[in-house]
Amino acid sequence: MSKAEDIYEERPQGMSVRHAAVWSVGGQYIGFALQFVSSVVISRFFLAPAEVGLFSIALAAAMLISLLQDFGLTRFVVNMLEVTRDDIRRCSSVALVFALTIGVVIAIAAVPMARAYGHKELAPILLIIAGSYVFVPYAIVPMALMSRDMAFRGLFAINTSSALAQAAIAIGLAWLGFSSSSLAWAMVGAALVKAVVAQSLRPALPFPLRFDGIRPVLNFGSKSSTLFVIGAAGSRSADLVIGGMLSLTATGLFSRANGLTQQLRMLISGAAGAVLYPAMARLQREGEDLAEPYLRVVACFTAANWPAMLGLAIAAGPTVNFLFGPAWAGTAPILSLIAISELLFVALPFHVEMGILRGRMHRLIGYNILDTGASLLLLFIGAGISLHFAAISRIAYSIVWLAIYMRFVCGLAGIHPRQLLPIYLSSAAATLAAIAPLGIVALLVQDFATINFAWLVILATSGVALWLIVLMLLDHPLYREIRGMAEDATARVRALHARAAG
Repeated sequence: MSKAEDIYEERPQGMSVRHAAVWSVGGQYIGFALQFVSSVVISRFFLAPAEVGLFSIALAAAMLISLLQDFGLTRFVVNMLEVTRDDIRRCSSVALVFALTIGVVIAIAAVPMARAYGHKELAPILLIIAGSYVFVPYAIVPMALMSRDMAFRGLFAINTSSALAQAAIAIGLAWLGFSSSSLAWAMVGAALVKAVVAQSLRPALPFPLRFDGIRPVLNFGSKSSTLFVIGAAGSRSADLVIGGMLSLTATGLFSRANGLTQQLRMLISGAAGAVLYPAMARLQREGEDLAEPYLRVVACFTAANWPAMLGLAIAAGPTVNFLFGPAWAGTAPILSLIAISELLFVALPFHVEMGILRGRMHRLIGYNILDTGASLLLLFIGAGISLHFAAISRIAYSIVWLAIYMRFVCGLAGIHPRQLLPIYLSSAAATLAAIAPLGIVALLVQDFATINFAWLVILATSGVALWLIVLMLLDHPLYREIRGMAEDATARVRALHARAAG
């Protein structure tokens, strides 16, 4: 058995990928459920599209700056061959300085941002968000260390507790009438809980501050930050552009559609991404070839995400109507278009991570500049026409994005683009089977947007059954992973029963 295959089994130095994935997926599902429920409750009962739009503009502005908070420390720690106490102190000190700096920058930008958009309510929301950065740095290094050690039980506890705090605070304050600021205060509460739990599980305090020997950290961090700031300008600026060119209501509708799509994507593959990066980094450190593991990642990501995104695009009308109510009906066509664009974005996963692992940061930054320029240009053109065309621009952008990165990422993985074709075809076959029940009913039922949600669940469940059958018949890599995880879970349950009986 090769090491590339062995990472999926138990190893002495840490949790196997499959075992880690169970904890990561569990945390991802719980976090998604809490975030999803809170967004539905808040949108249906407490906040109007314009109020959500106001917070979305503030959050988008803050997130463009906040990408610097990590300063690449998570990936730096994961990639290190050895980690000493001195290294931890240095990284923690850098995390503290950069996070506090970001909080100050967001606070200084609050009033100018409010004036630029003509909404004075933006300023206090940005100031609240800035306050969360008092707590942010205390979770960065502990979580990076746990990720490096594949200690996903701890990460499960951290992410679940912070998600619970965020949902409870957001709903509670919205119910009390705090409007858009309820979402901002929820960010503060989540950051505080995450810091406390992270430090209790893996202490990594920066005091006394230590800045000697931080040149490697700054060198890696400056490149990583440049990369992510450029990327954020394209991926996270949609709310800012639409808020400036259209209206708060349009921003709220677009933000809710984009947020729902991203939540679904994170639900399906976000947990896997959190596990696979340290696993791939481990293979990289051991000098293993990444071609076969990367092809398996592509197969699993496409077979899992494509049916979900295409199904969401088809069922956008009834989904929005059930979750958010008639006031959010304008979200449905936007949701369909954004979900379709995701089909191409997930076709080439780990494009940034592969560049970092292979040490091609300069080339990656160059591609990122080209990518971001295309995203902003298409978004400005679309938003200049209407909200609908702004969403269409995301599909055009996904096509350009795939063309930009295809040969670059394949070269990093040591594969030829044509090796992806059979993977795409097999995943497409499973996708068509999965959406068949939903698609047929959508074509036959005239008022599909108002269909009973119970029928929607039945159609989706039928699609999942057909999807599994096709995956099994094709012996798809994702089916092998699902079967392997099920066997691992069964073995662990039997072991627990045996210990209890003994």
